[in-house]
Amino acid sequence: MSEKKIDAIVAGGSPIRPGAVVDAHLIERRLHSDCVYDGNFLKVRRDQVELPGGQRAHREYIVHPGAVAIVPIADDGRLVVERQHRYPLDMVLLEFPAGKIDPGETTLACAVRELAEETGYRAREWAYAGRMHNAPAYSTEFIEIWFARGLAAGDRSLDEGEFIEVQLMAPEALFELAARGALTDAKSMVALLRLQQWQSGAWAPHWQPAP
Repeated sequence: MSEKKIDAIVAGGSPIRPGAVVDAHLIERRLHSDCVYDGNFLKVRRDQVELPGGQRAHREYIVHPGAVAIVPIADDGRLVVERQHRYPLDMVLLEFPAGKIDPGETTLACAVRELAEETGYRAREWAYAGRMHNAPAYSTEFIEIWFARGLAAGDRSLDEGEFIEVQLMAPEALFELAARGALTDAKSMVALLRLQQWQSGAWAPHWQPAP
C-alpha cells in the first residue's frame, strides 16, 4: 500500500479495515474458537487469540445476527416511540422501534416488517441513516438505522409474549429526556443525533419509496 493511500485512510478517505497495513500493530489473530452456548437467539463463543505483541489471550463474545432501529416521523412532526420492559435491566425503557434481522432479510425489509409488527404503522418513504456497533467489546451485533415518513396507521402483530406501549412524542421532548439522562437506550440516542444532524443541515437523508 502506498504512503498516499495510507494517509488517505488515516485522514478519513475510507474506512480502516482489519488486515490493512496500518492496522498490523492492532490486529488480534484468532487461533481457536469454541461455541460455549448456542441458544435460540444468541450464541456465545470463546476464542483463543494471538495479540499483536505475540502473547495469547481469550476473548468471549456474543454472536448476534444484527438488527434495525426505525425513526418513524408522523405528518405532524412527532416521532413514534415505544415503552418496553427490558428484562436484563429490569427497567421499562423508552426506545425507537427496533428488531433483529431474520436470515436472508435485508435491513430495509426488516425495518418495514418490524415497524408494522410493533406499531401498526406503514411508511410511504424510507431513508438509510447509518450503522452503529452498540457493544463491540463483547458482541458482533450491529444496528442499522432507518428513517420512515408518510405513515399510515394499521393493525399491530406482536410476537407472543411481547408487550409494547406505542406513543407519539415531539422531537424536542425526546431531546430533553436525553439531555437530562432519562433516555438511555443507545440506538435511540444515536438516532436522535442523526435527527439533529438532519435538522441542522449537516446530513441530508436520501428518501426512497417503500419496497
